[in-house]
Amino acid sequence: MTLQSFLKTLKTTKRTYPSSIHNLLICSSSTTQSPTSPEKPISDLTLSTLRRIVSDPDIKSSKRVSFFRFILENPSLFSFRPDLRTHLSLSLRVLSERKFSVARELLNPDVLRYPFRDIASGALDECEGFEKKVVARLFNSMITVYSDSGRRSDEVELANDFFRLMVASELGVVSVYSLTVVVSALCCNGEIKRGRELVEEVENIKPNIVTFKSMIDCCVKRWNFEELGLVLELMEEKNVSLDLDAYKILIDGFASYGKVEEAERLVSTMHDKQLKVETYLYNLIINGYARVGLVEKAFEIHSAMCSRGVASNKDTLMKRCIRYRAGRVDNALEVVAEMVREGYIPDGKVSERLADALSEVNREEAGMMMFTFVVKSGIKPSSLWPEMKML
Repeated sequence: MTLQSFLKTLKTTKRTYPSSIHNLLICSSSTTQSPTSPEKPISDLTLSTLRRIVSDPDIKSSKRVSFFRFILENPSLFSFRPDLRTHLSLSLRVLSERKFSVARELLNPDVLRYPFRDIASGALDECEGFEKKVVARLFNSMITVYSDSGRRSDEVELANDFFRLMVASELGVVSVYSLTVVVSALCCNGEIKRGRELVEEVENIKPNIVTFKSMIDCCVKRWNFEELGLVLELMEEKNVSLDLDAYKILIDGFASYGKVEEAERLVSTMHDKQLKVETYLYNLIINGYARVGLVEKAFEIHSAMCSRGVASNKDTLMKRCIRYRAGRVDNALEVVAEMVREGYIPDGKVSERLADALSEVNREEAGMMMFTFVVKSGIKPSSLWPEMKML
């Protein structure tokens, strides 16, 4: 804003409102000065005057918000308290400018104490001149405020109840965003089943992958694969496809739990859909098979990984090597050679296990060769090799 425009705004404000209110408007939004608290309440400001200020297009929204906050924070200076309609009116104007965080601060906590019927009625009274999507933003912001209030069960219940009332009201303000916020709040509170049932219940709102991702993530973290199966079935029913992040969450969860075949199947599906499969996803599967003793399967996965153009890294080779026992020493040595060729130097832990395995099958000469390799690689033998230290 130019200096001329600013001065014009001040003149208009002073001409329209009493000087006491004009001064409060300026000082309450200033970063360099604060209003001096008078000895008695400011009688010039009434609720009707506040409503005029809140809806005055000649006053910048930032000034209106600062002025409104000052009134809330200094109740002793005024003979009234801002009512619900004034709260909603200012919130709608802020939301029309897409200032979501500011709107949520205005809505929390005073507005939340009102019944839904009063909020809906007040919103409809104040929404004249606003697009329907702005009114929807107001209700969605309130849902977010409820669900973000510490993620405690009582606030989650309020969010759930408020959402259901939004649906029942047929105001046309319910969106997939508000559905997702409530589902996410329920999942964070451990109530995955209720979140899934809510998605099933609300038939006129199509969920998206974000809606389902909160349920998937919560199921995986809690190893609740029975509920996960129901969630994935519901996704198929709603024609919602997994995205890259959802695949990663599932593969990590399945592999960590021991459901390695499911993780492998998902990786294959990713390749079929031409999604980028990162090396660490294969590492999870290789490690999963090796952990349960299926070494041959781990080798197969590594071969498949290479044939599909996914590059190995240090972790891939370490995981292949560290799981092998005496029966697969030759393969382990091949892995070591492969690591060296690709520029990776095995750490002490890998080298020690290989030496132990070599010793178990009476291959002292190979063990000596391994020890020599370790020393030349600059890896200090540990106390686990007392017999080698004597050499």
